[in-house]
This record gives sequence, structure tokens and C-alpha cells, in this order.
Amino acid sequence: MKKVFAFLLCISVFMGCAKHDPILPGERHDVFGGTDIIVMNKSVPILSDTAKNIYGNESCDFTQDVTNTIWRGDKKVFKGFATDDLVKSNQKPICVDNFVYTGFSNGEIIKLNAKNYRVMWIADVYKENTLTGGSSIVDVIARVGVDKNFVYAGGLGDAFCKLKNVNGDKLWCVNISVPVDFIVVDDFAFVVGADDNLYAIDVRDGSVYWKTKIKKQVAPKYDGKYIIVNQQKINYIDGQIQ
Repeated sequence: MKKVFAFLLCISVFMGCAKHDPILPGERHDVFGGTDIIVMNKSVPILSDTAKNIYGNESCDFTQDVTNTIWRGDKKVFKGFATDDLVKSNQKPICVDNFVYTGFSNGEIIKLNAKNYRVMWIADVYKENTLTGGSSIVDVIARVGVDKNFVYAGGLGDAFCKLKNVNGDKLWCVNISVPVDFIVVDDFAFVVGADDNLYAIDVRDGSVYWKTKIKKQVAPKYDGKYIIVNQQKINYIDGQIQ
């Protein structure tokens, strides 16, 4: 009888932790597969003069450390699963509409309630065969981006994804490894990949309109006419370097 009670207690404890602990089963989402990159060699239509603000409030007072722990000042508000292998970065959570979003070294994206620190959802963002193929580098070192009802996230595990903000469900993923922040202008994301390419991606369906080689992996900027990566100016319409 004591063994049965201990077993049931163990189950109860694990189920209680599952909702918040990413190393246990619970309210989280399966590893995301993605589509191979098919470049359409298609022109991007005329875009607005400014990129969207997808990185929330500049006054966001949440931080994180290499152990996948989120802090608010000196208060620990979430403890994720730490990894032995990681890529050093200056990853910082973003704050949007009373929620906190960030990515971890284990390829996870988390949405946290900024008031009560409740975990809304956890999603894995890396290509399905990344881990089974022997690679352990799935870090999310680019900031997570939020555009109203959608979340954009890219990690080093060959996945740039669009998720539903309400529950973290995947809408699409493209197999691009993302080492730096990206931008969104109207219906297009401009993403620098770890393969030294800049990609123009239609965020409505994940289609890749064009890609072009760049000299340095730096977060892109937009001046209303060109996508600027380091000192390179790239025509957003066709990806031609000016």
C-alpha cells in the first residue's frame, strides 16, 4: 500500500511541475519540422517606409542568464533546463502587452505572464532531425519577435518559425539557422542566416522570395529603400547588392 501511495505521490508531483518545467511533459509543443528552402527568385512588392516594432518595450526589466533562468531584478521568476553546450549571446527577453517572450539555449521559446509569472506556453524551435543527427547546438540567440497575434522566432537549430501568439502553435517553419535579430516590414521578414545569406520571407506562408550572400552576420536594418547588413545596402525588391 505504501508503494502504491508513493507511486501516486510521485505522479502527482511530476504532473504539478509539468506545467512550468520544460524538461517534463506538460503544456508545451512538439519539435517543429520545417520546409527545405526553396528560393522563388520572386520580387518583393513595394513596402512601407518603416519596419514594424516587433521587439516590444525598451523599458522591459526582465533579464536572463546562461542557465536559462529569467530574472526580474534579483527575483528569479522562471528556471528552465540548463544545457552544457551553449553559444554565448546577449539574449534578452522582450515585453509586449504584459507578457514576456524569450528563447533558450535548448531551442525553447517561452511566453510568460509578466504580472504573475505564469507560463502561458513553451515551444521547441529546431529542425526535427537536428538532435537525432548528433548536433546539440539549437540555441535561440536572436530575440523573439511579436507582431500582434503572431510570434516569430529563429534558432541555431535550422528553424525560423511563425507561431500563434495565443498558444504557441506553429503556422510554418523554414529551415534557416538564425544567429542574429531579424526585422519585419509589412508582410515580409528579412532574416540573416548562419549560412551567410540574407533571406526575404513572406510571413503569410513562409515562402522565400529571394536570398543573397552577405559579408558579415549582422542584424539587418531598413531605411525605407534598402535592407542594410553591416555596410552592405541590399535592394529589398530583388535582393541585389547596391
